[in-house]
Amino acid sequence: MIILDDLNVPLIANREINAMTIQTFETEIPATPPDLFAWHARPGAFERLRPPWQRVEIDQSAPLEDGSRVWIRLKKGPIRFRWLAEHRDVIKNQGFTDVQIAGPFSRWVHRHAFEPSEAGGAILRDRIDYTLPGGALGRLFAGRSVARDLDSTFAFRHATTARDLARHQRFQSRQPLRTLVTGASGLLGSNLLPFLTTGGHTVLAVPRTRAATTTAKPGTIRWSPEAGLLEPDRIEPFDALVHLAGESIAAGRWTARRKARIRDSRVEGTRNLVRSLGRLSRPPHTLVCASAIGFYGSRGKELLDEGSRSGEGFLAETCREWEAAALEAERLGIRVVLLRFGIILTPAGGALAKMLPPFRFGGGGVLGSGRQYMSWISIDDAVGAIHHALLDERLTGPVNAVAPEPISNHHFTKTLGRALRRPTIFPLPAPGARLLFGEMADEMLLSSARVLPAKLRSAGFVFDDAALEPALQRLLGKVRPS
Repeated sequence: MIILDDLNVPLIANREINAMTIQTFETEIPATPPDLFAWHARPGAFERLRPPWQRVEIDQSAPLEDGSRVWIRLKKGPIRFRWLAEHRDVIKNQGFTDVQIAGPFSRWVHRHAFEPSEAGGAILRDRIDYTLPGGALGRLFAGRSVARDLDSTFAFRHATTARDLARHQRFQSRQPLRTLVTGASGLLGSNLLPFLTTGGHTVLAVPRTRAATTTAKPGTIRWSPEAGLLEPDRIEPFDALVHLAGESIAAGRWTARRKARIRDSRVEGTRNLVRSLGRLSRPPHTLVCASAIGFYGSRGKELLDEGSRSGEGFLAETCREWEAAALEAERLGIRVVLLRFGIILTPAGGALAKMLPPFRFGGGGVLGSGRQYMSWISIDDAVGAIHHALLDERLTGPVNAVAPEPISNHHFTKTLGRALRRPTIFPLPAPGARLLFGEMADEMLLSSARVLPAKLRSAGFVFDDAALEPALQRLLGKVRPS
């Protein structure tokens, strides 16, 4: 057994008995067996355990109890299929079993076990007994591939479980929060919600709708950029609001109309949201509002922290107005945290997802000179930064949500190439980038922002993905057992 330390992965034992393969994964977790069971039993556990490089979605969930069934949709290359699993042998604080009722395997039995460790923590043990379809031919052609997929999947799952529990335990003295989240279906919001719910918090997604809409589903909390929260008198008191909604800045060329939508969705949308908070009988204690390091503009090699001045350009101007709109909530006695996010890395979406296809085919290369700085953060640390901002009362005002290691585009390019084992010999010169992307190229692709997370580090925030290479290895499923 290996104790999880940073990105060390679980011990794996593979055995084959006749046509059945058994794979076992063990990790010592700094939590108790009841903690592990509760985390797995809460809503969102499946989403937290889903590797970002896999195309897996839950169709229909069910509570963790004997006989309950879960439908899952999977895509492997061009093949799509559904998987029906049933929970069995559920023993509170000890474990449970998932059995495939219908799916790609001839047999699949997965036992999750949570046992006390000698060090006072818990042993997380996953044992999978499976049989591939097709008999000997199935094992010959798919056996190694399936085993490798399970290796990387459970390395990710165990690391995520340990990291999430550690984050929640840092604030175990705090009461669970009731939190509203706008932009909950976006890349960041869809990762934040299951993280919070598995930690025991109550989270309500706030879907965007048109202000003129008069009907709503029971229990739905609606908002619109034009009017803010709709029917605020129907909203139960809540502790915090996380505001992530806004028009994507990277979805297309920046025409005059598109720039107006980007600005209005953030500036006017935030302004109207804050105004509607003022109409509540009990406003929330905390507002965490997304912002971006575009606030600083392009600054070359200059080291930037939260005290640095704003830069120039469309993004800098938009961020200044956006943050000013959020800070109006301070007049209501609300603690406001402005998280200035860097490039959020995950293969499930955003910048990294757009880079992966050309890089995987060996067509990747540096952008422009390659000397411009990229300030980045992994998707899990971005979620962790929001969680920290919600619960750490010391954080107020602008907070840089970036990894402590800003790197050049050349460094990033070569590191991604190594992670994928592909050459990176096809650069995109600055004129080509401007031809393809217009104004967006100068403000996003060729811009240089060397940003440091001074406030997060002072507040004791722990970066799980502090260095780029191990972060990419983990996010792309390249971590293997030692």
